[in-house]
Amino acid sequence: MATSENKTQPTNTDPRAFIEAVEHPVRRKDGLVLLDLFRRATALEPVMWGPSIIGFGRYAYRYESGREGTSMLTGFSPRKANLVLYIMPGYRDGDMAGLLSRLGKHRASKACLYINKLADVDETVLEEIIIDGLRYMRRHYETWDA
Repeated sequence: MATSENKTQPTNTDPRAFIEAVEHPVRRKDGLVLLDLFRRATALEPVMWGPSIIGFGRYAYRYESGREGTSMLTGFSPRKANLVLYIMPGYRDGDMAGLLSRLGKHRASKACLYINKLADVDETVLEEIIIDGLRYMRRHYETWDA
């Protein structure tokens, strides 16, 4: 078994203080809204992962290569260019197509959802996406709250 440390690890930085220090006023405002949205959707407390990601919960993973470790269940980062939401199971072969079609202006990669500003999307649909990803992770991985 090849266990290796992820580069991005939990820290003791206060997530709210991190967001309040975000320079871009829209990202800062949206980051505070996302902090509350993720708390509500996950029923978990936020933890900073590295210098710029706010994560909720943890899960254990193991790749076919044998590499294993732990990471956050879900989270987000108010980056300079846009808001990035980490939906760890990704956008599974059309499973989320209906939700994404109702979300509003966004773009998605394998496990990241990029949003310019929250005003561009339907927050109710965004919460559904977070909850769907969390449910998937809890069904398929060993998970825990802290």
